[in-house]
Amino acid sequence: MKYGGRQMAESFRTVRKNTIMLAEEIPADKYDFRPAPEVRTIGEQLAHITVSTRWQVDVHRERMTMIDFATFGARVAQSALEEQALRTKDEIVAALREDGDRFATFLEAADDDLLNEEVTFPPVIQPPTKTRFEMLLGAKEHEMHHRAQLMLVQRILGIVPHLTRQRAAFRAAAAEGQP
Repeated sequence: MKYGGRQMAESFRTVRKNTIMLAEEIPADKYDFRPAPEVRTIGEQLAHITVSTRWQVDVHRERMTMIDFATFGARVAQSALEEQALRTKDEIVAALREDGDRFATFLEAADDDLLNEEVTFPPVIQPPTKTRFEMLLGAKEHEMHHRAQLMLVQRILGIVPHLTRQRAAFRAAAAEGQP
């Protein structure tokens, strides 16, 4: 079985669709909710998810072969500014859609040559090299990690996450012998 850019794009689109559904279900007046001190608010977390795929597209489109601390630090600072620019629920949901489409389109066009290229990191980073495939797959893992955090926050707010509701409906149908 082969897993390449097209499959990665398909999988990422599913992940982003679920993130958007979560973002839409949380009321706008809860986007400033901070579940604990020193933890991002709901809006900040969703803005972080949105912006995080931007640098991936830039790094791999430019075919950067080395990411040093200066490059990474500059990108973190730029991302922080981009995150802060997303203030309202409507802006965040729109950006989730737009950036998700941009990232998935980039993934879809990624051929095996691109995905197999290695990117090097400073010696203290382990491993010191990663393939572009691993880095791009990591963007999906990053989003799923933060979405899981937000699903717990939904529970704190009294919202049953849509994936939990879907699973419960599936189990109920199976228990009744329905397909």
